Amino acid sequence: MKKVGITGQNGFVGKHLYNTLGLFPEEFQRIDFSKDYFENDNLLDQFIAQCDVIIHLAAMNRHENEQFIYETNVGLAQKLVDSLKRTGSTAHVMISSSTQEERDNLYGRSKKESRESLANWAEENDGKITGLIIPNVFGAFGKPFYNSFIATFCHQLMNDETPTIENDGEVKLIYVQELVDMMIDEVRRGNSKPEFLIHATATKKVSEVLELLNDYKAKYFDGGKIPAIRDSFEHNLFNTYRSYIDYKTYFPVKFTQHKDPRGAFVEVIRLGIGGQCSFSTTVPDITRGNHYHTRKIERFAVIKGKALIQLRKIDTDEVLDFYLDGDEPAYVDMPIWYTHNIKNIGEEELYTIFWINEAFNPENADTYFLEV
Repeated sequence: MKKVGITGQNGFVGKHLYNTLGLFPEEFQRIDFSKDYFENDNLLDQFIAQCDVIIHLAAMNRHENEQFIYETNVGLAQKLVDSLKRTGSTAHVMISSSTQEERDNLYGRSKKESRESLANWAEENDGKITGLIIPNVFGAFGKPFYNSFIATFCHQLMNDETPTIENDGEVKLIYVQELVDMMIDEVRRGNSKPEFLIHATATKKVSEVLELLNDYKAKYFDGGKIPAIRDSFEHNLFNTYRSYIDYKTYFPVKFTQHKDPRGAFVEVIRLGIGGQCSFSTTVPDITRGNHYHTRKIERFAVIKGKALIQLRKIDTDEVLDFYLDGDEPAYVDMPIWYTHNIKNIGEEELYTIFWINEAFNPENADTYFLEV
């Protein structure tokens, strides 16, 4: 088992990496990090001494003073180098740099010099270094106006603001989970690569991305329809968009019922993609679920009986409760990285229709059990 510590574990990429490592408890032990460690040599040394692998993600991306960004990032890398030397560590150190290394700006210089300082430590002290040079990263839970223009657009659309495009250039992109998977593969290999270029998985014009996000808002958020998803980029972008919805106020969404003397008719879902649709009955006081997904898109639709659907983002304690009643059929969609369940809280059988965007594959189930 490798002991892995992540500086910046509560940041955008850090949190995704930390959570994904948690899916492999027999392979990795996570050593927790706090940003306060950089202000206390003893605490930093204790952290470093425990780790077989150190992934250095702590950095400043944006600030009105570019010189402050430069000094902060170079300073953090130097503190890490000093601690590695004090502890005599021979850990495998991975550092995230940026394709902005090639640009003549202080941020790019700070990332390049930080990577090179750790590469020099590795060469001089029998350590291992992986210097990741990473394109623009996007994904669920990114911080708007900081991590990515995609995070900013999603935030603006969810707040009835109109995104604007200052420069409609082509942007090289990688989805955060794709990046995390590559990083974990490099941890497993354990090879030194002082300069390791991570290739983008998509290249899009800013206007192309905004057009897709506007389509998701119109079809999904406003209309309840699952939009057409043509490739992995659009799948990842849709899951990113969904992460900015305020679930507390948006769900449950009530269906439109069409009633006549024969009974009632409800359209459960309109799809721009395929998937698997299933039906279940649940007896009173029974709970189904208590698991989460990292990529799947899923809908629970209650059509008869009374149900409590609960969601909890896996790295938080807040539980979201949604009460549904078949007298007014409604649905809740499951966001990625939220463990979820459904309980029959009525006195009769609960009827639920489940839709998920891919058929169940036991060899790649993307289903991780965790109590809400």
